[in-house]
Amino acid sequence: MIKISKQTLKEYLFIAVGSFFVSVGVYYFMVPENLATGGVSGLSIVLSNYLNIPISIINFSLNLILFIIGFIFLGKEFGGKTIFSVIFISFFMYLMEAFFPVSAPVTDEILLNLICGIVLSAIGLSIVFNHNASTGGTDIIAKILNKYFNMDMGKGLMTADVIVVAFAFLTYGVQTGIVGAFGWFLNGVVLNYFLDGFSVKNEVVIISKKHDEIKKYIFDKLDRGVTLYKAEGGYTNEEKDIVVTILDRKEYYILKKQLKIIDPDVFVTVRTVQEVYGFGFSKF
Repeated sequence: MIKISKQTLKEYLFIAVGSFFVSVGVYYFMVPENLATGGVSGLSIVLSNYLNIPISIINFSLNLILFIIGFIFLGKEFGGKTIFSVIFISFFMYLMEAFFPVSAPVTDEILLNLICGIVLSAIGLSIVFNHNASTGGTDIIAKILNKYFNMDMGKGLMTADVIVVAFAFLTYGVQTGIVGAFGWFLNGVVLNYFLDGFSVKNEVVIISKKHDEIKKYIFDKLDRGVTLYKAEGGYTNEEKDIVVTILDRKEYYILKKQLKIIDPDVFVTVRTVQEVYGFGFSKF
């Protein structure tokens, strides 16, 4: 009998939740307005204009074809989490088509629909990416271009998405095509914002005569570790103790308030850290 750890179940649950957000964003906000902002979902929207097939089936079929191509050209570079995500996105779309079909745009404003769709999709994608999975699709094309033509992943993804947006121009006309192209750009910006929200931390460097009290507060109240350094003041030549800790934004603001109480003369520097791996944070 195969045993699955609680951590693994938790990761797959979050991937399912992320896939649901992506499905809602695409099906209820992008599809009614024919907004193809790139990726397999965008290509599915374009092809649905020519094929009398549910978009969930088109999306799944395209991903299946790309997975087969990926296995041929790249080998086993795809994890079960990515396959799981692709299946669930198509499955959620199928349920929406079957039980909660969309008949018209949610709002009368195409830009509002675009923004809502982008935000929901970006939230979902950031959840999926944060659990070491992807939604397949054009990621595979980018990896093939990287392996055989030495094109970096970013340019590979851009190339694939530009082709999809170009098809949208030809299919739906200039106005819808321009909105879709804007959505493609906006999607990258919003996705990066949400991804940063998951991973960005603050490195806090504290110089204070009450370093022991500050260290104890970080241990007891924030449940975070600290690193201590010995230093010497350049002007006074006094020996100083430096406390360094890594905190998320909420924890930093809590500590900031407490530092004013513990030592009004404290000296603090704060630096943004993009990624942190190790005990108490993400695993490699």
